[in-house]
Amino acid sequence: MALRHDWVTLYVNGIRYLEKAPLMYWAIASSFRIFGVHEWAARLPLLLGVLALIGCTYAFGSRIFGEEGGFYATLIIATAPGIYLYTRFLIPDALVALWLTAGLYFFLMGYENKISARWANWGLAIATALNVLTKGLIGFVFAAVIILLFLLLVHDLSYLKRMRLLSCSLIFLAIAAPWHILAAIRNPAQPEGPEKGFLWLYFVNEHFLRYVNQRIPHDYDKVPLLIFLGLALVWLIPWTAFIMPAVKQVPLRFRTFRNNLDSQGRACLLLAVWAAVVLGFFSLSSRQEYYTLPALPALALLIGGWLERESNSSVDGAARHTGRRIAVVLFSVGAACFLIAETLFLSAKPLPRGTQISDVLVDRPGTYKLSLGHLSDLTTQSLGIFRTPLWEIGVALLIGTGLNWWFRRRGSPYKGNLALGAMMVGVLFCVHQGFVIFSPEISSKPLAMAIRQQYQPGEIIVLNGEYAWGSTLNFYSGVQVHLLNSRRVDLWFGSLFADAPAIFEDNASFAQMWNGGQRVYLFTKEFNKSGALKNIDPATVFLLARQGNKLVLTNRPVRSVTSATVETSD
Repeated sequence: MALRHDWVTLYVNGIRYLEKAPLMYWAIASSFRIFGVHEWAARLPLLLGVLALIGCTYAFGSRIFGEEGGFYATLIIATAPGIYLYTRFLIPDALVALWLTAGLYFFLMGYENKISARWANWGLAIATALNVLTKGLIGFVFAAVIILLFLLLVHDLSYLKRMRLLSCSLIFLAIAAPWHILAAIRNPAQPEGPEKGFLWLYFVNEHFLRYVNQRIPHDYDKVPLLIFLGLALVWLIPWTAFIMPAVKQVPLRFRTFRNNLDSQGRACLLLAVWAAVVLGFFSLSSRQEYYTLPALPALALLIGGWLERESNSSVDGAARHTGRRIAVVLFSVGAACFLIAETLFLSAKPLPRGTQISDVLVDRPGTYKLSLGHLSDLTTQSLGIFRTPLWEIGVALLIGTGLNWWFRRRGSPYKGNLALGAMMVGVLFCVHQGFVIFSPEISSKPLAMAIRQQYQPGEIIVLNGEYAWGSTLNFYSGVQVHLLNSRRVDLWFGSLFADAPAIFEDNASFAQMWNGGQRVYLFTKEFNKSGALKNIDPATVFLLARQGNKLVLTNRPVRSVTSATVETSD
């Protein structure tokens, strides 16, 4: 966008990319225009989105449960492992959680007449439209279904008449519709060509067919249902220990929904419907591990509300007794995790100096279509490279759960919750260390920089295999790359348009390019190398750089590249 000045049709490596909604990419392109092209500028919009999500959670919780309940909900969402993990790479699901939280906050405040109904309904319309621009129609579907189910349960469908649906619809369409209309106009179906246009790809293929697990191309896997649902709890560890008493705040008898609910009871019911709709919707569809993220604020708010109730109950109250029992369980789990982590630390043999993570992994490409698929590559030997974060995370869990138990036993749940929050800061720091250690396996930056040091205008960079695993070549080299045996996956649809650049190569055209007069850089994985080079004379192949199982080969001798993280050879 920043280079082409085209804010309607998204492009990847010069190819039309019509699968995704644009808001996150608009934000990043704007960041580049303001601050320049930097790594931190690319990450800044997502960072600001998470901070906004934390702020919305606090506002929501404070309105329902008071300042302390809002603080606890904020502490939970700010230290949630799921939010942290899935903002380490660029996906919009945390932003979906933001807009859904903001929209339902406006709805509830309008319903309870805490703010002007007009402004509340318009705020709901704006947040829903922004969610549609973030990740498509689910932004509207989630908000609509949650609100309708809530109103149905409280026997108040008549409230729809007071929601100013006409003006809200106009505001929603004014924000959400223009991009969709322009994208359809600029990317029409071609009656004499193979491409079906934006409307088919975006609405039919990426929404309906993806939902029923029939998307073309089928380049993703489906998380088993029980694991998917379990991850909704994992992403809020350790706070999910309080989920059972928190859920008991939700009124469960239908006869109480009409007349016997106070404002807090109605809020808890809305939160329960919110979480159930998100989890239920994706339970019936193709599922990835991070699809649970939009449900996390609802669960965090429910838990935060119960923690506030525990803090304000009497010392001998039922909530305090429940909190102490949960603290004992958490301490037991923390002690067990400490013993496991320290046992692994002591049994894992230190690896020789200079060992990279890729040297002690086992490639299992069949799992890479899941977002956490690379974790299946870990081996017992590889634990030796994670020795430091292993013992640190064990100590953090022991101290944090121990202090939580101690403070709750002495009648201070507030300090116990602070101890758990501090523990999670330490745990997430250890997770960060793990990411740094694992980064050579999932990042291509050092190899891209090695190419950049050698690259001269007119030379050609070729990526062998799926574009996604080496997409950072564009960012760090600033050069459009050619793709070998990659047309079938990421950029398949865009490649069908007549204006697609001639960057897709097969083995025959690549061999001709390799033997031509220009320098060619081949970026490939070790296990794919033989297929790319089967028609190439080995005498013309020179190693520029290696990082684990990834290589950069070239058809001309090169000077050595000085880098601590990249192995090079003349």
